[in-house]
Amino acid sequence: MTDTDDLIIGSDGLARPAWAAGTDLLRDYYDTEWGMPVRTEQGLFERLSLEAFQAGLSWELVLRKREGFRRAFAGFDPDVVAGFDEEDVDKLLENPEIIRNRRKIEAVLRNAQATVALRAKGGLVDLVWSHRPAENLRPRTLADIPSRSPESEALAKALKKAGFTFVGPVMCFALMEAVGVVDTHLLGSHRRGTSGVWD
Repeated sequence: MTDTDDLIIGSDGLARPAWAAGTDLLRDYYDTEWGMPVRTEQGLFERLSLEAFQAGLSWELVLRKREGFRRAFAGFDPDVVAGFDEEDVDKLLENPEIIRNRRKIEAVLRNAQATVALRAKGGLVDLVWSHRPAENLRPRTLADIPSRSPESEALAKALKKAGFTFVGPVMCFALMEAVGVVDTHLLGSHRRGTSGVWD
């Protein structure tokens, strides 16, 4: 039993939010990756890029195409992607393995360039993690989880100032959740507190 309808007990006896219980792909992502700390530049650049592609679409679609994205964007190596040109954009727009949206593709290229440039000022990892809030959320239901926060608004502003695009406060909050900067696992979820960042 759980104290919220937003948690579902799986056949393995573990409690997960409804969004993570729908398919094997989402369940595996939730169980092994979502909310775990990402503290490498390449890892954060990948998550930032995938969040941009997800805008207006389902996260499951992005996950299904993740390996295709990795192949198309050189494993999300910022140095390589920063060197992509218009010819590369045209090739990406013909690639059925990814989400073919010119604005999002061009945003990833600009964000790669911004990631490389940011190294002179401490780097992407320090910038993202410097926006960790003083206190964590303790949501019992999905309704308790905001779509943005003062910290995500500040992060979006800082990223834009550093030359990043497609980085609004809602997307930044989703990124912060995904990479462990905040822990929005519901109380009662088997993943609550497993990141090592928060209790």
